[in-house]
Amino acid sequence: MREYYTITELTREFDVSTRTLRFYEDEGLVQPVRRGRTRLFRPSDRHLIRQIMRGKRLGFSIAEIREIIQMYKEPPGEVGQLKLMIKRIEEKREDLRQKRRDLEETLAELDQAEESCVERLAELGVNT
Repeated sequence: MREYYTITELTREFDVSTRTLRFYEDEGLVQPVRRGRTRLFRPSDRHLIRQIMRGKRLGFSIAEIREIIQMYKEPPGEVGQLKLMIKRIEEKREDLRQKRRDLEETLAELDQAEESCVERLAELGVNT
């Protein structure tokens, strides 16, 4: 295992910009070692970046990701983190279910509006 990773190596690995990694640093999610102006990321920072990226893909906000990461670092530790993660996953799942219901309702309304337009055009003698 390597001792350090450069910001360039991590931007390539995770397909993110240097600005993104600096943002995570500014938000206190990672704490790279500074050697002059150079940021050197430890394997633990690399692991955190991987977790942050997973959280973002799942739709978690930076605040939610921070909360989960902090839970791991402090009591109740991993058990608390896992329970919180389960809770957050269920919340995200319900948000997505609601969005799906909203989309299905909107699609039905669009279908109805289109049908009304086609019917009116037929009444006017216009072919579609």
